[in-house]
Amino acid sequence: MRRLSRWLLLGEWRAHPMRALVAIAAIAVGISLGFAIHLINAAAFNEFSSAIKGLSGVADVQVRGTEPAFDEAIYPILARRDGVTVAAPVLEFDASVPGQRTALKIIGIDVFRAGFVAPDLIGVPASGDPGDTLADDAIFLSPAARQWLRPTADRITLQVGVDQLQLRVAGSLQSARAGQRIGVMDLGAAQWRFDKLGQLSRVDLKLRDGVNRDAFKAQLEQDLQREYPGRFRVNQPNDQEQNSRNEGMSRAYRVNLTVLALVALFTGAFLVFSTQALSVIRRRSQFALLRVLGMDRRHLLRQILLEGLSLGVAGSAIGIAAGYGLAAAALHFMGADLGAGFFSGVQPTVHFTPVAAAVYFALGVGVSLLGCAAPAFDAARAKPAVALKSGTEEAAMSRLAAAWPALACIALAALLSQAPPVFELPIFGYLSIALLLVGVIALMPRLAAIVFRFAHQRWSAATADRPGASPVLTLTLSRLANASSQAGIALGGVLSSFSLMVAMAIMVASFRVSLDDWLRQVLPADVYVSTVGAGTTAGLRPQEQAAIAALPGVQRSSFLRVRAISLAPGRPPVALLASIVNEQDPAQSLAIVGRMMPPAPDGPPPVWVSEAMVDLYDMTVGKRVEIPLNGKLHPFQVAGVWRDYARPTGSIQMRLRDYRAITGDQQASSAALWLQPGAKADDTVRALKRLPFAAALETSAPSEIREMSMKVFDRSFAITYLLEAIAIVIGLFGVAATFSAQTLARSKEFGMLRHVGVTRGQILSILAIEGGALTGLGIATGFALGWVISMILVFVVNPQSFHWTMQLHLPWGLLAAVAGLLLAASALTALLAGRQSLSGGPIRAVREDW
Repeated sequence: MRRLSRWLLLGEWRAHPMRALVAIAAIAVGISLGFAIHLINAAAFNEFSSAIKGLSGVADVQVRGTEPAFDEAIYPILARRDGVTVAAPVLEFDASVPGQRTALKIIGIDVFRAGFVAPDLIGVPASGDPGDTLADDAIFLSPAARQWLRPTADRITLQVGVDQLQLRVAGSLQSARAGQRIGVMDLGAAQWRFDKLGQLSRVDLKLRDGVNRDAFKAQLEQDLQREYPGRFRVNQPNDQEQNSRNEGMSRAYRVNLTVLALVALFTGAFLVFSTQALSVIRRRSQFALLRVLGMDRRHLLRQILLEGLSLGVAGSAIGIAAGYGLAAAALHFMGADLGAGFFSGVQPTVHFTPVAAAVYFALGVGVSLLGCAAPAFDAARAKPAVALKSGTEEAAMSRLAAAWPALACIALAALLSQAPPVFELPIFGYLSIALLLVGVIALMPRLAAIVFRFAHQRWSAATADRPGASPVLTLTLSRLANASSQAGIALGGVLSSFSLMVAMAIMVASFRVSLDDWLRQVLPADVYVSTVGAGTTAGLRPQEQAAIAALPGVQRSSFLRVRAISLAPGRPPVALLASIVNEQDPAQSLAIVGRMMPPAPDGPPPVWVSEAMVDLYDMTVGKRVEIPLNGKLHPFQVAGVWRDYARPTGSIQMRLRDYRAITGDQQASSAALWLQPGAKADDTVRALKRLPFAAALETSAPSEIREMSMKVFDRSFAITYLLEAIAIVIGLFGVAATFSAQTLARSKEFGMLRHVGVTRGQILSILAIEGGALTGLGIATGFALGWVISMILVFVVNPQSFHWTMQLHLPWGLLAAVAGLLLAASALTALLAGRQSLSGGPIRAVREDW
C-alpha cells in the first residue's frame, strides 16, 4: 500500500507538474513573507531593546519625568533615600545637527557615579587624559555616530537655538552597539552648552544588597505621586511597562505587515483547494476503481491528504529558507524599520529562530491540509458504482453547495466587524475579513448557477427563432449553467486573490488621498520657516521670532512650539503642540472631526486632541483633563478632536499664549507666514535669507511640504506595495493553474464534442469564452467583496490599529488595469490548456468510456 501511495503521488506530480508548482509557490510566498517580516521585526525590536538596556546599565530603578526634563532639585532627595547606594543623574536629549534630518542623541552623565551604574557610557579618551571626560567642550561618540558625522579635525558642529556649537571629539564609546548613534558628555557641560542648566531627564538608582526592588519601586512611586502629583514616572529598566512602551510604538505597524504578508498564504489555501478539488474531480473514476479493487475509504482519504501535505511541506520548507534570505536582504538594503522610521539608530542582524520557523512551517502545512480537506472527504465518501460512470463529475463537491454555512460565516463576519479591539489590535476585524472571504467563496457555486442559468435562459429565449445562432455561445452557456459546482471551484482562487488585491489597493489609495487632503488643510499659510535639522536643541528665540514676523510682505505670522509629554506609564510620549488657534473656527488650521465645544469664559483653557487621544486616553469632547507642564498638573478642557496623521501615539494642540503663561518657555520650533495681498513669496524668502541667522533656517512652500510628505508615505508603504504586487502575481498564477486543471479534467468532454462534429477551433472558442465569463464573474464578485473588505480595513482595522480615520477612495485606473490583466490571462490560459488537452485526439480522449 505504501508503494501504491508513493506511485500515485509521484504519478500525479509527473503528469501535472505546473499545477503542483503553482500550489507550492503560493504556500512558499505566503510563508516566506510572513517569516521574513517576523525575523525583521524581532531583530529590530530586540536590538532596539538591547540598545536601551545598554544606556540603562545595571540600574535597579529609574525615575523619569513626565516632561522631557525636570528640575534637578529632586536629585538629592532621591540620592539620600534609604536603600539607595548610588544615584546617577542623567540628562538625555536629541541634539540638532545642521543639515541633517535626524538628530544626535546626547547623554550627559556624572562620570563618577555613572561608573557604578552604566560604565558603558564612559568614553575612552583618545589622548589618554582622563580629564577629557570632564572637559566642557568634549564629547565622546559611538562608532556609528562618528561614521555618520565624519568630524573635521576631530570637531563636530551642533545647533543650539539658531547658533552653532562646536564640540571636540575627545574619544569614542567602544561598548556602543552597532548602528547606535549617541554622544556622551559631562553632565554639567551638557547643561551649560545646551541651555539646560538645572535640568535632568532621569535619575538611575542602584540599591543596596538585600533591598527588594519591587517594594522599593512601589513605595517610591507612591511617595513621589503624593509629593509631586503627575510629575514623575518610576520604573525598573526593561521592565514590562518600558518594554510595552517601546513595543507599542510599532506593534500595530508590525501586526498589520504580518497580516498583509499572510494574505498571500490565505490566497494560497484557496489555490490549493481549487487545484486539488479539480484534480479529485478529474480522477474521480480512478479513485472509484481503486475502491473496487480493495482500497478502503481510510486509505483513499489518507492518499489525498498526503498530496496536500506534500504540497504544504514543500512550500513551507522553501518559504522558511526564502524568508530567512529575504529578511537578511531587507535588513541590509532597507534597514530595520522597512521605511516606517520606528527603529532608527539600530543596526540589527537577522537570527534564525527555530520556534518561529516551526510555527510558520506548521501554519503552511495546516493551510495546505485545510485546502485539500473538502476534496479528500468528498472523494472518500463517493460511492464507487456511481463514481465509475462518466458524467458524474458535477455531483462531486455537491455538499459544498449548501448555503447556510456560508451565510452563517457572512453573518458572523458582520457581527465581528463591530467588535472592539483586543489589546488595542483589530483581532476581530481580521477574523471578520477571513470569515467574509470564506463565506462568499463558499457561495460561488450557487451564485455561478444563478448567473449562468439566467444568462442561458435569456440566450435560449433570444435565439429560439434564430436557427443560425452561434452554437459556440449556446454550448458555453449550457455548460456553465449545468456545471456550476466546477465553475464555483474554479472561481475560488480568482475571487480570493482579486478581492484581497482590491481591498489593499483601496485601503492604500484611501490613506494616500486622505493624507494629501489633510496636508492641504493643516498647511494654510503661504510660507513655512523651520530650523535646519531635527532634534530638540534648535529653535527660534523671541528676537528671531520678531525678526521673522517683521519681514517685508508678511501680513500675519504664527509660531509653533512642539515638545513631548508622558501621560501614562506604559505608553509612548504624546506630542504637545502650542500655536495660535482660531477659537471661533479651529478648522482653519486643524482637521476637526465630529462636534466642537467652545471654551467657557470662566472654565479651564481649551485644548484640541487628536483621534488617538480619544482611543488611548478617553479624552472626549467636553472632558476635563490634566496635563503636566512646568512640574505641575494643569487643568484643561477638551474643545474638539482633530485628525493627525503625523503622530500616531497622540497629540494635544493648545493655545500658544496658554503654554507660555504656564511654562515661561518663549521659544518656537517653526513659523507659518501669511503674506499680504500681492506680495510674492520669493521676495519674502530672499529677505529672510538676509537675516543674520538665515543659515540656521530653511523655508518651504506648502506644495513642497506635501510633496516631501507623500514621498515619505510612499517609502513607508513600499513593503505594502510589494505585498500588493505579490497578491496580483499570485492571482495571475492562480487563474492559470485553475483553468489549466479544469481544462485537463474535461478532456473526455472535449473528445465527445469532437465525435459529434464540434471542430477544434470551436472548442477553443468555448474555452476562451468560458475563461472570460468565469473570470468576469470572479472580477465582479471580487470587486464587490474587495470593496466590503476595504470598508472593514478603512473604518475598522485602521482606526483600531493607528487611531485615525480616513475617507474612502477607489483607484479606478489600477483596478481596471488588474481586471483587464486577469481577463486576458484567463482567456490565454484556457486557450493554451485547451490546445494541450486536444492534442491527443478525440478517440484517445474518450477511450475510458469504451
